[in-house]
Amino acid sequence: MSLLEKLHGVIPDGWRPIMLTFADALSELSQHKLRTLLTLLGMIFGVGAVIAMLNIGKGAEREALRMIETMGLNNLIVQGADVPDDELYEQRKQSSGLSLRDGEAAVSTFDFVSAFAAQKSLPTYSVFSAHGKSDASASGVSGDYFALSPFKLNAGRLLGPEDESTLAQVAVLGESVAGQLFPEYSALGEMVKVNHLWFRVVGVLDSPFVDGAEFEGVKLGTEQNQIFIPLSTADQRFARETLAPELSELKFRLVPGTDAREAARALTHLMERRHNSVEDYSVVVPAALMAQKMETQAIFNIVMSCVAGISLLVGGIGIMNIMLATVLERTKEIGLLRAIGATERDIRIQYMVESFTIAILGGLLGIVFGVLLSEVIALYAGWPVSWSIGAIVLSFTVCALVGLVFGVYPAIKASQLNPIDALQSD
Repeated sequence: MSLLEKLHGVIPDGWRPIMLTFADALSELSQHKLRTLLTLLGMIFGVGAVIAMLNIGKGAEREALRMIETMGLNNLIVQGADVPDDELYEQRKQSSGLSLRDGEAAVSTFDFVSAFAAQKSLPTYSVFSAHGKSDASASGVSGDYFALSPFKLNAGRLLGPEDESTLAQVAVLGESVAGQLFPEYSALGEMVKVNHLWFRVVGVLDSPFVDGAEFEGVKLGTEQNQIFIPLSTADQRFARETLAPELSELKFRLVPGTDAREAARALTHLMERRHNSVEDYSVVVPAALMAQKMETQAIFNIVMSCVAGISLLVGGIGIMNIMLATVLERTKEIGLLRAIGATERDIRIQYMVESFTIAILGGLLGIVFGVLLSEVIALYAGWPVSWSIGAIVLSFTVCALVGLVFGVYPAIKASQLNPIDALQSD
């Protein structure tokens, strides 16, 4: 007994003709397994490609958002430029480089800047503890630095204004540094020597997901290989190179609702005036980088979806081809059906259902293929994948519509056959 017969009492009366038609379509397709499979391949590859590309695109968007959050989406960042030694001397005649006064001037000048934090990179030649050594670099940071940086704490505490005001010899370690210096111990409360000074560890940062990554030319995750100490301690107890600027980086927190690009233009104008138009700095706008990334990703999604859509179009042509061949093969059957009372509408429905069935099967198998393809790409190419129900529904719906559209002409042609000519055909 077939499954349809077993469900005969369960299926509502109105649905039985439709289910019988689908059962007949499956039966007919199963008689030409190889031809049906070859027709399905176009739909399978098309649906799978659409799902994979949209899922990868969605994953890339989320990854970009997570990356940009490590810089602070509501921040503006001013970084000191790397200048060759032969140019640095000439620049210093006009500008002394980044300084705390630049940050103070921005806060006092612009209402849209609510706070700023400073960082100073230190020339680091020796980092070790009683249990190990590291190639980490050290930086001095102002009291508000961690408030403007979305770093997560793994253990202990972060540096604060009180550490800076007292020239405290305390440090916060990136997790990589902590693992190198204290491979089998907790770093909290232990002593670390940076160059010639000892520091007590008061905190350890958590590992970021973007360790060593780069976003639009900006390196991310470098904090995991850094040691953070109070800025005042770095300024007072470490020697500064003669032409080195006071600071390496400034971060500015924007008031919520501020247009980041407009704010960046105003800040750049202020910096140009303060630095006598010397380009010894660069302004990074995380929000603008994010917008640029989203625009690029949108174009990528459109292009790849169009390419994948071509596969669906080819699959639709394949469906039309097989259905036209089926009409020729079953001409006598069509004539017999018309002779015993089947209407043109009945013939059209029969062939439309067969075409639709091929599309549905191709769509379902294409979903499986798309899931597998996404995982393979994520595994071997390192691209992030974010599952999107919308992508699956969209690709399956388009596949079903393609099956219906490309099945219309063969169905009409079959329904318009003359019953007498059809019965007499060879």
